Amino acid sequence: MNMVHTPLPKVALIAGPTASGKSALAIAVAERHQGTVINADSAQVYRDLRVLSARPSAEEEAQVPHRLFGHVDGGADYSAARWAAEARATIDATLAEGRLPVLVGGTGLYLRTLLDGIAPVPEIDAKIRTAVRALPVAEAHADLARLDPPAAERLRASDTTRVARALEVVRSTGRPLSDWQAAREGGIADRIELVPVVLLPDRAWLFERCDRRLAAMFASGGIEEVAALLTRSDLSPDAPVCRAIGVPQIAAYLAGEITREEALAAARLATRQYAKRQYTWFRNQPPPTWQFVAETEKYDFRSFFEQKLSN
Repeated sequence: MNMVHTPLPKVALIAGPTASGKSALAIAVAERHQGTVINADSAQVYRDLRVLSARPSAEEEAQVPHRLFGHVDGGADYSAARWAAEARATIDATLAEGRLPVLVGGTGLYLRTLLDGIAPVPEIDAKIRTAVRALPVAEAHADLARLDPPAAERLRASDTTRVARALEVVRSTGRPLSDWQAAREGGIADRIELVPVVLLPDRAWLFERCDRRLAAMFASGGIEEVAALLTRSDLSPDAPVCRAIGVPQIAAYLAGEITREEALAAARLATRQYAKRQYTWFRNQPPPTWQFVAETEKYDFRSFFEQKLSN
């Protein structure tokens, strides 16, 4: 009996650090292959931050369909799990329309959650969470070493957030976080054919682009975006949108605490540090079968995608 092989649907992915040229490439791929650009950047989901998140302009969004850009209010509680659920639905809808999904972004956690799924950790007992979060990090790490030694060995003793998460999970469920992570569910990697490209250009070139873009953001609406955010009484200073790069620095400038030049310098430094972290993640975390491109200005992306998407 002959088995009919049904090819998996293709999904393009363009990933890499900030300012590496992902958005322009995604639009070019979508234009040539009847695609829809789907955002995978944690800052670009917020409607409050078009300029400071480097979201595509209205003119760029008009060139091809764009999804999951600027669709979340800054005061909303948003997460990688919620984004992954929305991305799955958007990918399915795009494929049903006969279009190519083109994922684009630099948030590794978002992509990992979408592709590999999420650990089905039960809801943490509120009393346990409160108790764990109240512990000094050194005490929390010592307790973690007793309850989950591999996690304590893996995590830095000063990593407050990850130590607390690992401790609250093992205290609340009786199982290490690593057990739950091994049972990830909801990932789409096994039901699509991913065509991934990771942009890893020369760091000096990348940082110079980051610096130029920050200056342009400050001059063309970034300061006004933050001023508008500051008028909202419903936003906590700890809200993710208020911690986005550029927002704290401009807020300090608007409060008269630093000069405009100091705010720009601080935002540039924060962007470079973020780009370094993204660069490290994308260089080390994706599988070696992904296409990594260093000479982004010379690489023949058109031929690569023609070959991969036409088969």
